[in-house]
Amino acid sequence: MSETELFKVLSDPTRRAILERLSGTELTATALREGFAISQPAMSQHLAVLRGAGLVQERREGRYAHYRVDPDGFAPLHAWLARYRDFWPSRIDNLKDLLREMDQ
Repeated sequence: MSETELFKVLSDPTRRAILERLSGTELTATALREGFAISQPAMSQHLAVLRGAGLVQERREGRYAHYRVDPDGFAPLHAWLARYRDFWPSRIDNLKDLLREMDQ
């Protein structure tokens, strides 16, 4: 999945809330939907998008599906951030130098 597609998936606040709720735990769709003001079909659609993006894994146990975050799905996001991590330190150092020069 491209970075652009991943950002589109993460742009939805409900999907971000689902990911936060799944952080560090595994829940069924029913348990996951508690506290959300959305229908079961809407939750299923959000989960399908998150699974398709590789951000959530599904484990079947009988008739129940259990969901958890798939950290590997965030690799494109980490790669994107790494490019900017290298960019900012030198820029901030240059800004600090400029501010010191202006103070003198």
